[in-house]
Order: sequence, then structure tokens, then C-alpha cells
Amino acid sequence: MSFIFYFLAAVTIIGALGVVLSPNVVHSALFLVLSFIGVAAIYFYIGAEFLGAVQLMVYSGAVAVLIVMAIMLTRRDSMAQSNPSQKLFRRVVTGLLAGSIFFLIGCGIVLAPLPAGEFAASTGADEIAQLMLGTYLVPFEVTAVLLLAAMVGALLLARGGDAA
Repeated sequence: MSFIFYFLAAVTIIGALGVVLSPNVVHSALFLVLSFIGVAAIYFYIGAEFLGAVQLMVYSGAVAVLIVMAIMLTRRDSMAQSNPSQKLFRRVVTGLLAGSIFFLIGCGIVLAPLPAGEFAASTGADEIAQLMLGTYLVPFEVTAVLLLAAMVGALLLARGGDAA
């Protein structure tokens, strides 16, 4: 591992911590964008350029803009602070639970057997296209139809009233 990977991982983790610890909803959304960009940078660093580009465009671009727009359109003056101060007991219990989960995951990573040799992962766009349009064609098309139905449903809900 190198310094660059640790730096990108730290940026991603700092962004994720900012999401859950920030008292302002808009700041949480911006920290989420930082975390998404960190994950995309890790993808680029490990050589998965296609996944990095998709992460950057879909999550850092579209999903983050959607979240910020939803916050701006639904925000009320009474919702200025999304995380009101909670009882100390809840924070301690949540921290202990999260710490134990991270500890168990860390133990699993350390104690897991490592692969015997190097293996090459095919993450190029042509290999992914072959899989999506060959082996996984039916699930890919079902997902496309499901997303189309969700978009039509959202349009009908947005129109309001008696659209049918």
C-alpha cells in the first residue's frame, strides 16, 4: 500500500464522518459529495477507470445534486438543524455499537486467509460491456424497465391531481 491510497481513504472516511456528525443538512450533503469523490479517486488509483468514471458521474454528480435539490426544496425554517442534540446515553451506545462493528470487521480482515497468488481483475469497459450485454442481459433489461416504471410513476406523482 502506498501513501496515496491512505490519503484517499482518509479523505473518504473524513467525508463519511462529516455526513453523520454535521448538524447542518446541507453540510452533510456536501460531505457526502466529498466521500463519493474519494471513492471515485480510489477506483481510479487501483486501475478501475470505468468504475471511477461511473462513480464520479452518477454519484458525485447526479445523486449528490438530487440530494441537495431535495434538501433545498423541502427545507423549512424549523428544519435548519437536522441533528438536534441527543442524550449522552444514546451517543455512547451508538459509538460503542459502531466501534464494535468496526472491530469485528477489522478482525475479519486481519484473520482472513490471503489469496495464494496474484489475480488480475478485468474492470475495463469492454469486459463490463460483454458481461452486461451477454451474460447479464436479462437482469440488465429488467432493471431498465423497472427504472422506467419508477420514472413514469414519479412523473405521475409530480403532476398531481387526476392524471389518469
